Amino acid sequence: MSLSKTTSTSSQKLRRMVITGFFAALIFVFTAYLHIPTGAGYTHAGDGLIYLAASILPAPYAVAAGAIGGALADGLTGYAVWLPATIVIKAVTALFFTNKNEKIINLRNCLAIIPSLVLCVAGYSLYEGIVITGELSSAAIIAAFTQTPSYFVQVGTSAVLYIAVGAAMDKIGFKKRIG
Repeated sequence: MSLSKTTSTSSQKLRRMVITGFFAALIFVFTAYLHIPTGAGYTHAGDGLIYLAASILPAPYAVAAGAIGGALADGLTGYAVWLPATIVIKAVTALFFTNKNEKIINLRNCLAIIPSLVLCVAGYSLYEGIVITGELSSAAIIAAFTQTPSYFVQVGTSAVLYIAVGAAMDKIGFKKRIG
């Protein structure tokens, strides 16, 4: 491998790591500081930034941004009990989206919001109903699913943020600019 190709590859990796860190920080802020407490957890728009990161960055970087940003938010706002669920749910959420299209907002990424909603509702409700209650009872699981409207608000708000910011970024050719 030539020196220029090695330098180019290193530069690209560094750029991706910086963008990953930036997204992790944004996810943290939009989750930790712009949230509404609901029941056992809180509702926020941070998922919209996970969708955005996953539409811009290769999957491993997007997974890291989502897991780190979400975990920091839970860990630093008094919701550390949710850390295991958040790390897994936010990492998997990033995998529903693709960065392989030249546009951030495309049909595949818009449709990815649907499995994100299902994962959010099912993942957090099952975690609450089984792990947080410390037992496997149908009553606890059913009670946990009463949070579903809050998850709809969370994913809906995140979708609006994602589509608005993604469309603006597409308009200025953001993905081409960052290489």
